[in-house]
Amino acid sequence: MAAIRVLAVGDALLAPAVTRRVIDEFARRPVSDRILEALLDTLTDRETEVLRLLATGASNAEIAAALVVSEATAKTHVSNVLGKLRLPTACRR
Repeated sequence: MAAIRVLAVGDALLAPAVTRRVIDEFARRPVSDRILEALLDTLTDRETEVLRLLATGASNAEIAAALVVSEATAKTHVSNVLGKLRLPTACRR
C-alpha cells in the first residue's frame, strides 16, 4: 500500500537494486572528463550529497535519515540527480 501511495502522488520508488543499476550505468558510460565535469557542475550541494549516498548504495530511506529530511524529499533529490546526469529512463524505475 505504501508503494501505491508513493506512486499515486507522483513520487518515484527506487529499490536499492535499482540504485545499484543507476550507479553501474553511470560508471559504464564512456563520458569525457569535460562532459562529466559539466554534468556534475549542474548538481546543487545537496544533490552532490545525495549522489555520494547513492554511490554507497544507500536506499531512499537511508538517504532521508542521513540528510534529516522526509523520504519524499530524498526521492525528489534522487530524481533530480538522475535527471541532471541524463541517466536513461530505465534506470529511474
